[in-house]
Amino acid sequence: MLTAGWKSVSMVDVHGSITFTLWLCGCNLKCPFCHNWRIAEGLDCFRLDGDQLLEDLETSAFMVDYFHVTGGEPLMQWRELGSLFAEVKLLDVPVSLNTNLTLIGPLEKLLAAGLVDHIATDLKAPPELYGLPEKPTEKLWKLFLRGLEVVSDHGLPLELRIPVAKEMNAWPHIEESLRRVETDFHVVLNPLVGRPLTNPRDESWCLEHCWPEGELLELKERLESLGIEVHLNGTILTMG
Repeated sequence: MLTAGWKSVSMVDVHGSITFTLWLCGCNLKCPFCHNWRIAEGLDCFRLDGDQLLEDLETSAFMVDYFHVTGGEPLMQWRELGSLFAEVKLLDVPVSLNTNLTLIGPLEKLLAAGLVDHIATDLKAPPELYGLPEKPTEKLWKLFLRGLEVVSDHGLPLELRIPVAKEMNAWPHIEESLRRVETDFHVVLNPLVGRPLTNPRDESWCLEHCWPEGELLELKERLESLGIEVHLNGTILTMG
């Protein structure tokens, strides 16, 4: 399994929780704002030392709420990931998976096996944020909606993260997504930022659409008016 490393104790990867976080390489999307694009493209990666990881996790287990796997897109390596999750379960550590919810088959297999306790996903709206041509984007968006239904069918708690871009019409797709969620969830709003805070994949795109202003508070108000629990990404806001 290809990884970019892990962090034994993190307080920023799942809202309100302490995690042991592992980054896996590879992704099926090309999001222009992605700051982990080198990981997504398999750069700066190395083979996971599973024994060392589990040893570190066992040492940290008493203080973490989740073993959290992110990327990239972890389900690109789902078979190996399933084996790792099974070993983590033996340590009695709950598992959190950050996925874009477009790889439905692998997602269903891991959830059906009872290997995941919590899901985090980005609601990328509009779906042109995937950074791909129109036809595959349409297919991926439908898969994402199905992914939300799969998570709901399994009753897993969901952290629904919304990357907030400037001057893009996100609300119709956000509404469509919310209709598919029938499990406990909260929303985390992540304002998209560029240099010097991040190194986005497409700097020209970021110059046009990063650093939202009114969009952030407007979206927060609209979601809260629906009775949804909303949090702002405090790390990004503090850095900004």
